[in-house]
Amino acid sequence: MELGSITTLILSFVTVINIIFACIVVFIERRDIGSTWAWLMILFFIPVLGFLVYVFLGRQLKQNNFFQLTAEELAFFHDTADKQFQDIHKHGGLLQKYSNLVKMNLKSSNALVTTDNEVKIYHDGRAKFDALFADIRKATDEINIEYYIIKPDNLGKKLRDLLTEKAKEGVKVRVLYDEVGSRRMSRSFFRDLIVHGGEVAAFFPSWSRLINLRINNRNHRKLCIIDGEVGYVGGFNVGDEYLGLSERMGYWRDTHFRIKGGAVALIQGRFIMDWSKATNYERQNIEKHFSFRPDHHPGNSAIQIISSGPNSQTEHLKIMYLKLITKAKRSIFIQSPYFIPDASFMDACKMALLSGVDVRIMIPNKPDHPFVYSATLVHVGELLPYGVKILQYEKGFMHAKTIVVDEEVASVGTMNIDPRSFRLNFEVNALVYDANVAKELHELFLQDSESCTELTKERYGERSNVAKFKQAVARLLSPIL
Repeated sequence: MELGSITTLILSFVTVINIIFACIVVFIERRDIGSTWAWLMILFFIPVLGFLVYVFLGRQLKQNNFFQLTAEELAFFHDTADKQFQDIHKHGGLLQKYSNLVKMNLKSSNALVTTDNEVKIYHDGRAKFDALFADIRKATDEINIEYYIIKPDNLGKKLRDLLTEKAKEGVKVRVLYDEVGSRRMSRSFFRDLIVHGGEVAAFFPSWSRLINLRINNRNHRKLCIIDGEVGYVGGFNVGDEYLGLSERMGYWRDTHFRIKGGAVALIQGRFIMDWSKATNYERQNIEKHFSFRPDHHPGNSAIQIISSGPNSQTEHLKIMYLKLITKAKRSIFIQSPYFIPDASFMDACKMALLSGVDVRIMIPNKPDHPFVYSATLVHVGELLPYGVKILQYEKGFMHAKTIVVDEEVASVGTMNIDPRSFRLNFEVNALVYDANVAKELHELFLQDSESCTELTKERYGERSNVAKFKQAVARLLSPIL
């Protein structure tokens, strides 16, 4: 067969494959319009590589029964949710004021409410890990750890060695990490922990270090539960850079909650669901295998633990943010390393600004992904004419994922404001209905503002033509970033 005939045959094959994938994108997967057009552009303008990019980064997760509840779990949830629907107005205060938000989260994400929590905020990596390690040392029964990234560096080794010591003492230790996020870490890193009875699992493990067909669906959650009594949730991963020891990134500014109270059982429940998916653990008689403390605690913070992921029918965390934004009367303070919202999120911000709400968005001025940062700049630039205050963090890298509304209610967790967190990653946030917690986060935002420069309309208008071109391309592809 002549070379020309072979080339024609290959091109015909690639064209047919592209058409098949295009039909899948349009008629079967039924994505939102923006990401549909973005994938069609990639498939047809990069015909040779487009279908390979789609295979690794474009396939959607099947939603049916991914985190299926058992009959017992369903009965417990419905009984508890029905009671909470009835009791919300009895609590008064913020739960009554935000009752529609509470009910929406109950319906969309099975997010039960607990009202007896104590919350401590950590915004510095050293302080957070000092507290976590102190709690681990005190553990007598069980330690469950779930992180998107665990790096095999000094901090990662310190955590591993501490967990190994606790396993030697007879404490039950489970570690769950994301295969993609923790790609630098091999399973042999935990050999001694496993030898002494610890359990280690990867979420969506790959059959090859180089090829992972689930690379686009990552478990981005960061959870720790000690003895069923103390729970951690927030933005810090495990690695030296999160202590501010990276020359490239500098000081690492993040936010994490340490929680004691009824919400810890809900964080534990989230871990159990993820653990059962990663290990095929059958959730029967979980009280015998996992630690749960008594129901009542002395705290007074009301919390919902809200999860979202590619298995979700709705984008639970995004619509929670939208509800918060539309309910704001005075102020909305947002911190996110990436700001690449969809049209609905942009419209909600614009409505708040046009209504006279003080909207401030803090982003880093030290990008870790330049192309993604270009998309961030073009989106915040679109809000500048509406009166938003854009603050670029200069002290190091801003990685916190927080929103504070009216100094009354606040969310801290793992969700970034981008399509990946909205639709592709498995995420979790703690939504706190407590003015004291919200005011503390509000004050932290104001303190961080002293380490920021403001991106004004004038500064934004002075960007170079090259920057404008990069931002235009990034905006076009933002639905699939």
